[in-house]
Amino acid sequence: MNTQIQAWLDQLAAPRMETIQRYGWSIQYVGGGGCCVPSCGCDDEGPAFAYTIGLAGLGHPELLDFGVDPATAGMVLNELGGRIKSGETPLPGQMIELEERPRRIVPEEVPNPGEIVFGANSFHERPDSASVPVLQLTYEDVAGRLPWDDVCCVAERQPRPGTFRA
Repeated sequence: MNTQIQAWLDQLAAPRMETIQRYGWSIQYVGGGGCCVPSCGCDDEGPAFAYTIGLAGLGHPELLDFGVDPATAGMVLNELGGRIKSGETPLPGQMIELEERPRRIVPEEVPNPGEIVFGANSFHERPDSASVPVLQLTYEDVAGRLPWDDVCCVAERQPRPGTFRA
């Protein structure tokens, strides 16, 4: 790669690097193709999602959040990132309550992180085939049901781990 292209890429990466150095992680938001209304027919590009970049540098899997707007993703990922930085270790299958969110979350291992978290792998200089580990945050609906429960009304916005590719 020539030096001009490398300098341009470094300049693009500088704000993310500053955020990670200051807080320990940053957030990558990827907008989906539709409105996230089940069966509306407009969601042909998949749900919106967000993930952390930098938590693997703190010895923890990156976090992946599906089907929420940027403000909600930021609130959830920043609260959990702060807990992780303070020494808490969210584990797969653990029911987590958040201060600012009425619904609980269950982290689940993602078997195919290299097909989703391209920015995190780039930052950590990992090939997608040797991806950083990722935990998907799975939300319960207003009735306390999770996507694997019958009649859960958030299942369409939360693909099951391993079924989604970016």
